[in-house]
Amino acid sequence: MKYSPLILALCLTLGSFPVGAGVKTPFNGKNLDGWKAKGPPEKSKWTVGHPVMNKANPKTLVLAEAGQGLALVNLATKHGDSLDFYSEATFGDCTIELDLMVPKNANSGIYVMGEYEVQVLDSFGKTKMTMGDMGAIYGAAPPKLNACKAPGEWQHFVIEFVAPTFDAAGKKTSNATFTKVTLNGQVIQENAVMPKPTPGGVSGREAARGPIMFQGNHGPVAYRNIQVTEK
Repeated sequence: MKYSPLILALCLTLGSFPVGAGVKTPFNGKNLDGWKAKGPPEKSKWTVGHPVMNKANPKTLVLAEAGQGLALVNLATKHGDSLDFYSEATFGDCTIELDLMVPKNANSGIYVMGEYEVQVLDSFGKTKMTMGDMGAIYGAAPPKLNACKAPGEWQHFVIEFVAPTFDAAGKKTSNATFTKVTLNGQVIQENAVMPKPTPGGVSGREAARGPIMFQGNHGPVAYRNIQVTEK
């Protein structure tokens, strides 16, 4: 796609290009509109800002005065200090693309359809990857390799996903499948089949469509540039 000189100039000024046709952005880059906490809202520590790893305590995130692109930021300081956070928008078969940041030893997760978790963890430097490490499909498969960057750096996920299917009576006819997961340009998962939901999801029930949920009750994390392309 070609852009006019005026659009190119605006894009260079704003630091982004127009989203392509069919791509949805559940996070508007401005505020928390379109998102809900899984639990009492007053317990949530999700906000919007420019996150950086806290130099005084590298196991936490703080907000900087400026940065490139606002993010959804969970300012939890420990396990149980905040809540999971999910989109009002729902999706079926899709590709999810996003950036994330974790501080030292942080733990989160990306729940596709609100029910199937791609593990998010500070796994930097590990040589043996397990079911709990960055990019694991929780309960299905550990990542093929460690593509994790250092804590405090932005990292990029591309998650290609096929939703479960159901017949007219509501009986499941095919399982959900992560066809491919790429982290920082490296393929870490292929054809991981999900016969059942991951524990801790939005409802614990499988359906043809569901939201994106970010685990927030395990510690600090930030997400930005969230784009979903439905198939």
